[in-house]
Amino acid sequence: MNVERQAQLPQSLLLLLGSCLPVLGAVLLAPVLPRMQEHFADTPGVAVLVPIALTLPALMIALLAPVAGIIADRLGRKPLLIGAMLFYTICGVLPLWLESLQVIVISRAGIGVAEAAIMTCCTTMMGDYYSGARRERMFALQMVATSLSAAIFIAVGGVLGEHGWRTPFALYGLGLVFLPLMAWLLWEPRGHAAIEKKPVSRAFPWRTLAPLYGLSFLAGLSLFIVPVQVGYLLNLLHVEGSQQIGLTMGASQFGVLVGALSFRLFSGVPAHRQMLLAFVAAGMGGGLLAVADSHGLVVIAVLINGLGIGLMMPTLLTWIMAQVDFQQRGRAAGGFTAMFFAGEFASPLVVLAITGGVIGALPAALGIVAGVQLVVALACLRLRGSGAAFPTAVDADPEH
Repeated sequence: MNVERQAQLPQSLLLLLGSCLPVLGAVLLAPVLPRMQEHFADTPGVAVLVPIALTLPALMIALLAPVAGIIADRLGRKPLLIGAMLFYTICGVLPLWLESLQVIVISRAGIGVAEAAIMTCCTTMMGDYYSGARRERMFALQMVATSLSAAIFIAVGGVLGEHGWRTPFALYGLGLVFLPLMAWLLWEPRGHAAIEKKPVSRAFPWRTLAPLYGLSFLAGLSLFIVPVQVGYLLNLLHVEGSQQIGLTMGASQFGVLVGALSFRLFSGVPAHRQMLLAFVAAGMGGGLLAVADSHGLVVIAVLINGLGIGLMMPTLLTWIMAQVDFQQRGRAAGGFTAMFFAGEFASPLVVLAITGGVIGALPAALGIVAGVQLVVALACLRLRGSGAAFPTAVDADPEH
């Protein structure tokens, strides 16, 4: 980053809002899936294709974020981000006019390709533009922003869906707002000039990052447990009112927000201990969820669970970024993004595999997941020698 250029509020807002766009792909269509399936009732395979239209972007992000990271490191962050925003907007609004479900699914794959680049670039540029405490704060705010946007997008998607299943796709037109603002207010970090003159200073630290990427996968898996499963669990407890289910979801989101904001309170605590606390809270909440016999206990359980999950993402991002040089930051962010979204994609599949499709087995499945989270919490202690204290040396980047 040029010495005379310091990221301020406009850059922070753009990077945070850009990080929310992949969430739009994941949750926007959820309220209109039944109407979409009804519209394409005569299409062969509709029962499979419609759910795939919802989940495919997350799968594409998981597969392609590492590639996006490599491109960002070699060709630059800003050019990739601008190109991805344009592609995102085009693919996003196409279903407003498409009449083929198969082509709509292909457009959703295109959304995932663009989102892989957008999420990776925004995360990488947070690492480029900020250092030390400001960087940690940005990563915590990223978790807050994505959590809030998920709740907002679900609600907005539901409201727009009242006017037809196609209407929510118009929200992808937001890309036309972000595109000129990003082109104007963001800049390419100066470190890329150094990359062209000299090779990467050291090998990519795969050995150090591999366990952190594993934790990222588990964090993504844990994040989607409550949003996907709690409605079914409440039905087992004979709680079926949409208002009560909404209250439960709100308690979970509140826990995630508080957990992410509390990250700054643990700034002096080594990263492996923060992850220990995060997985203990998630596991305790999940365990309570498995044995809850009333709506009140479920609300308490998802709140505790959310506290742990909210702490996971900023801790992992800061820990991962502290292990790499400027030239490697895109790949590091791409790896995190890929594993996190792979966990989200796998979350319902893992629970389905445990329950065998039997809803009555859901509490036992949630108990198993909670047990795994508690075991992972103890395993985090083994990572205390892996740069777990957020080393400050690599924060002295040449562009700052």
